[in-house]
Amino acid sequence: MRVYIPATVAMLRELVANRELFPVGGTAFAVTPALREAYASGDDEELAEVAMGEAARASLRLLAAERDDISESDGGNEADAEPVGGHRPVYRRAVIAADVTGAKLRPDLDDAVVKLAGPIPYAKIASAHVDLAEAEPEVAKAVDVIDAADLGDTDAEFVLGDAEDHQLAWYAAQELPFLLELL
Repeated sequence: MRVYIPATVAMLRELVANRELFPVGGTAFAVTPALREAYASGDDEELAEVAMGEAARASLRLLAAERDDISESDGGNEADAEPVGGHRPVYRRAVIAADVTGAKLRPDLDDAVVKLAGPIPYAKIASAHVDLAEAEPEVAKAVDVIDAADLGDTDAEFVLGDAEDHQLAWYAAQELPFLLELL
């Protein structure tokens, strides 16, 4: 099954360094029977885009958590934060596409959510999808309002929409080390 794992640039660095990735909470997104049922029409490619979009939105939540961790560690001032692993936080959504077996459906959470049993080895990574630099200002704003959007704030949803208007760039798994050098 092809799954879409929400990630951050810091998580991509860990994936390259450790040759495996532990998805946060084992959470990923996929084209599930519940997702197919939720859409009256749409082929596999269109449904995969929906699942990847859900993973990209979840990536915003991971970026918010990273930002909060940095803020706590530096007394509340992100600008003075020590770089994580020698790198400052990067406000780019990231999604890892991987082919796995044994993913469990989680329709209790959402139509596209699946639970992964363990780490994903690098060899199972099909591709990575990452925002380009021009998306960073909108992504940073979306990180600030993701919780409000989840609670139904329409202004926050518009801010999220601005970030989601940016297409994620596609990278083959073997290109990840080179991409990360450039960030």
